[in-house]
Amino acid sequence: MNMQSYLFESKPLAHPEATVTGPHYRFTLLTDRLLRYEWSYDGKFEDRASTFAINREFAVPRFQAIDRPDDLEIITDHLHLSYDKKRFSPSGLLCSFSAKVTLWGAQWRYGEQADTGENLGGTARTLDGCDGRCELGPGVLSRSGYADVDDSKSMLFDGKGFVAGRLPGDRIDGYLFCHGHDYTAAIRDLYALSGKQPILPRWALGNWWSRYYKYQQDEYIALMDAFRSRDVPLSVAVVDMDWHLVDDVRVPHAGWTGYTWDRKLFPDPATFGRELHRRNLKITLNDHPHAGIHHHEDAYEEMAKFLGHDTSHKNPILFDPTSPRFMEAYLNILHRNIEKVACDFWWVDWQQGSNTKVPGIDPLWLLNHFHFLDNALDGKRPLIFSRYAGPGSHRYPVGFSGDTVTTWASLEFQPEFTATASNIGYGWWSHDIGGHYGGARDDELVTRWVQFGVFSPIMRLHSSNSRWSSKEPWLYRQESETAIEKFLRLRHRLIPYLYSCNVLASTQDEPLIQPMYWHFPERDEAYQVPNQYFFGSELIVAPIVTPRDKRTNLGRVKTWLPPMHRHVDIFTGTVYDGDRELNMYRALDEIPVLAHEGSIIPLDASPTPQDGGPNPEHFEVLVVIGRDGQTSVLEDRADDFRTAQEEGPEPGRNEGPATATATGHRASLIRYHQAAGELTASVTGRKWSFRFLAVTAIPQALKITIDGQDRSNDTEVVIETYPATPSMVVHVPSVTERDRDLGESVTHTITISLGPDPQLSVLDHRSRIERLLLDYQTEFDIKERIWTIVDDGRSAINVKIGKLLSLSVDETLTEPIAELILSDVRGMHL
Repeated sequence: MNMQSYLFESKPLAHPEATVTGPHYRFTLLTDRLLRYEWSYDGKFEDRASTFAINREFAVPRFQAIDRPDDLEIITDHLHLSYDKKRFSPSGLLCSFSAKVTLWGAQWRYGEQADTGENLGGTARTLDGCDGRCELGPGVLSRSGYADVDDSKSMLFDGKGFVAGRLPGDRIDGYLFCHGHDYTAAIRDLYALSGKQPILPRWALGNWWSRYYKYQQDEYIALMDAFRSRDVPLSVAVVDMDWHLVDDVRVPHAGWTGYTWDRKLFPDPATFGRELHRRNLKITLNDHPHAGIHHHEDAYEEMAKFLGHDTSHKNPILFDPTSPRFMEAYLNILHRNIEKVACDFWWVDWQQGSNTKVPGIDPLWLLNHFHFLDNALDGKRPLIFSRYAGPGSHRYPVGFSGDTVTTWASLEFQPEFTATASNIGYGWWSHDIGGHYGGARDDELVTRWVQFGVFSPIMRLHSSNSRWSSKEPWLYRQESETAIEKFLRLRHRLIPYLYSCNVLASTQDEPLIQPMYWHFPERDEAYQVPNQYFFGSELIVAPIVTPRDKRTNLGRVKTWLPPMHRHVDIFTGTVYDGDRELNMYRALDEIPVLAHEGSIIPLDASPTPQDGGPNPEHFEVLVVIGRDGQTSVLEDRADDFRTAQEEGPEPGRNEGPATATATGHRASLIRYHQAAGELTASVTGRKWSFRFLAVTAIPQALKITIDGQDRSNDTEVVIETYPATPSMVVHVPSVTERDRDLGESVTHTITISLGPDPQLSVLDHRSRIERLLLDYQTEFDIKERIWTIVDDGRSAINVKIGKLLSLSVDETLTEPIAELILSDVRGMHL
């Protein structure tokens, strides 16, 4: 094997008809809103793929080029560029836009965007040492309507399986995104230019366990069993750097780099790997490759022979990622030997800067690129775990955000940091959930962090080697333990939804997490809730990232409900009118997660999901009536549950099932039509239940059919009320056994008819409010006065709110009550 094995598809040459070229300049019209601008002192321009731009073969857009001796104009329907034919400067290269995003008209001048403050931001290389906010690099979205990306210094791909530096000398290479406030169009063009996000293997979407700690082999396996004994599912077992020799007397250096198992800790690595795989867990090992391969390493002699390295003086083999020969040995000898024992993918923990022997070649870029391609060589969906290296890094998920400080300030910034990363196409951040180092013991903080982690791209618990900071749920106070375990189970129940979103993130350019302003760019409110975000197309999440009030025991978060009609909290069933701002209050075991009318969210129905996150045998589908909606539940058949001993393809391989979509996925299509009040699900076998949120009475017209046959009489229909989530649950009779007998994937049509134009129920919140008041740590007299107002069945809503405001008590005590009373305008007299 040689580096030719690492060729990847790219189309870096633009159509000549899309270019306007002069002695020292070249402009490429990639689309009528995306422009490449280049200047070089010698008239040589770059046509190789870069880390940012791997595809420039776009269809030629319509444009005009007005070429005069001393200036040039380029005009499309969206931009008007003016250039003085000199070296690019703010006075000589400028562009105006047709997008009406300001009253005075937006204008870009080369080199000046950093001063506008309008760019909505991208992401950062690491959160190492950040106790709160950090500076973010630019994204391709801006309230001013334009954004540019400087690609002048990035690494190039040589088209032969390796990389190259830029040509020397004075050169400028940039891209101008002119999309106005059409943010989703800008992201589509970004992915078209820079490559799509890959589809993650399904197991990556479950819970990861990680800790910087010297585990003994049996101790680690016993810990995995302890999680299982408590019905807390996991899918990835992370082993930090102490899997290899670190401080052993044989190690002649600081010890961070290592490729030899520490047999004192892992006496039988092969058995360790087999035992974790038998538990349906994937394994990743930490790698700090900067110190090279020293004479004590198991692979030293084999590496030296391949590289022609003199071993007579036991000199180390230096880490040199700019050498194709070294990288071939690094991947196919050094790492492959360990992968054969117990490693499914690598945690590339590079922290040693951005310089190599070749100017412009960043070692982190090299590691990310080649490790990712190498992980795909055996046909499975590739995955690495590494740091962000700059625009274009979205092609190499998953991102490791670095060592997180354990403080509320760190948590408070992470939702915004994660959502904003989508502005540069980076959709798969993994954070140290619960914090890595520093800070203090705070059970509430860890609980809230886990809740955000469950509704973040990758859920990875992590901590340092301190005996006081490990993240096993059972190490925390009872209320936190219960809440943490509840949410960790929920993460695996969410995998059917997450995996479908994962496929759409790749195929439809829809990152899992999207800032609110992507879909409501003209609403100022959308920019004022940076910690609130869309989680897939169906859910809006507003994590609680500040401590709760000690009197009410409730956390608070400011939210904005967009104009998407009504929304339902999937935990509480509370119905909220849209197009409004309000503070939401939640106890420690809840955060606001809202589904708009027409939402359909598939879940694993099991209350105790399996390790590894396989395709479920029983689905529970959340449905919010009120508007039309539809969703596709996408699955790879290779992810059907199997033990490590069963034959069949490894989960994560795309075998192309018979009932597959164009992307090779088995699809179950679920539609809801509001006018008819009818839900239709075209599904494969297995069990299906449908939970109609905030529907608290069985409609008289309810009818259930399967493949056209009326099954209403043998269908279980249950109404659940507070303290459960108010909803109607329809348990459809199973046809799974018959499908198994046929030995193939069989599609069935389930129809649930509610009757014409059904509506969400108007909920009576008195039971919930009574429970809130019971938990208030305040005077009984205040509780009684509040309850008297709430329990008044004669007064209208405006009267109740007026009475609450007149109580002359702290608003912290009355706002949680007002939230519920005011949630749904239809509840005027409840």
